[in-house]
Amino acid sequence: MTNLTLTESAARRVALIADKQAKPAVLRLAVDGGGCAGFTYRFALGEPEEGDTVAETAGVRLVVDPVSLDLLDGSEVDYVEDLGGAAFKVRNPNAASGCGCGSSFGI
Repeated sequence: MTNLTLTESAARRVALIADKQAKPAVLRLAVDGGGCAGFTYRFALGEPEEGDTVAETAGVRLVVDPVSLDLLDGSEVDYVEDLGGAAFKVRNPNAASGCGCGSSFGI
């Protein structure tokens, strides 16, 4: 059981990107130090590694390493398209603050 969620919209987008790149439909989400609010989200296609937490939606997996999980527990990853563009968005209940670009957060 995991406290991470990958929405249907995000799963469809990951599957499309993975198919175009001939890679497995596995989205790796990690947290790096930096950014204007303290931490940044990093997305990449990759394989699950030992110790990762895995969530699955429609055959697409979201994987998070143990260190990042402390900062991402309870988060939802979505893919949104609007007038501002299209991007993966993380709804993180642990984030106490964020930045205008939406890719940086603070605890």
